[in-house]
Amino acid sequence: MLVWRICRQRHAASAFSGEGARLLGGRWNSAGTSMVYTSDSLALAALELFVHIGPTDEAPDDLIAIQAEVPVDLNTDLLAAKKTPKDWGFRSELTQRSGDAWSKSQQSLAIRVPSVLVDVEWNILINPQHEKMQQLKIVQSRPFRFDPRMFAASSRY
Repeated sequence: MLVWRICRQRHAASAFSGEGARLLGGRWNSAGTSMVYTSDSLALAALELFVHIGPTDEAPDDLIAIQAEVPVDLNTDLLAAKKTPKDWGFRSELTQRSGDAWSKSQQSLAIRVPSVLVDVEWNILINPQHEKMQQLKIVQSRPFRFDPRMFAASSRY
């Protein structure tokens, strides 16, 4: 499966280490648990990063998009749609508990989870501590830029 991750150029070498998530925690992991957040499309990876950039008048100019191949068949979802509470995207204790348990179980290198931003799209969590992590292959990396209009104040809508 091909996945995408966008990060600042200075973090490209460690983009799949899970260190940032380990230090700060995230939607699917608590601080102390390493995890790599990726998306199954470049567009979703861009949206997922965009909501975390914060208010600014200018798009970051040092981003890189990295495409990687994850050597697994992702046939299980961490939160299956039938079992997912309606407010799951706003209950980090639920998602963090689920993600931490999955990571600790070592049952797979990667697992797909629904995106809060686009609930019919998927993010792919990667466990950098898994024994198959060395099988992950970087396919390409390329400069990435947001359209500056995404950062401009607009009164049209």
